[in-house]
Amino acid sequence: MCTSAEAAAATNKAPRRHLPGDLAMWFFILAELSVFAILILAFAVTQQLKPQLFAESRQLLDSSTGLAMTLSLLSAGLLAALAQERVRRARPRQGAALLLAALLVATLYLLLKLGEYRHLLGLGLGLEHDTFFTLYWILTGFHFLHVLLGMLIFAWLAQRCLRGRYGADNHSGFESGVLYWHMVDLVWVLLFPLVYVLD
Repeated sequence: MCTSAEAAAATNKAPRRHLPGDLAMWFFILAELSVFAILILAFAVTQQLKPQLFAESRQLLDSSTGLAMTLSLLSAGLLAALAQERVRRARPRQGAALLLAALLVATLYLLLKLGEYRHLLGLGLGLEHDTFFTLYWILTGFHFLHVLLGMLIFAWLAQRCLRGRYGADNHSGFESGVLYWHMVDLVWVLLFPLVYVLD
């Protein structure tokens, strides 16, 4: 039968559960999600008011390109999660390599989105074309800026990993950066069906 001292020692050895990342990043993510929620709600409500316009305008978008962008972002998120596990296991160089791979995969999203923007502008489907495209440009443009910031964060985290700034006992900042990308992924998972697929 174990004594109270042995029980206390076992409790101390057990891994402590904690919220990943910094509290400040969680507040920032919640604030950003609130803004996206308002924009998404505006899109959904306007679609209910103008269903025919939205259905016709949506036909001008390529859903296969939207799907490819989705796979790109989610793949980058998976690589970032794997990188986080490497850093937690005191393998920051492996984490850096995985983050650089995530950056490469995320670049595909940038190329696809810029190509889509260029195509739509070539057709005259700019911000003021109609209500659908006004909301399309605001929503996807705002998200695009978040992807760019996420990629900059990945690059910064990777160089800090290579310098040995993160490890098994010091990875809260790393987790915050990866959390930010997961927010970007979450928003796009909502945007893709709403903008490209659902009538």
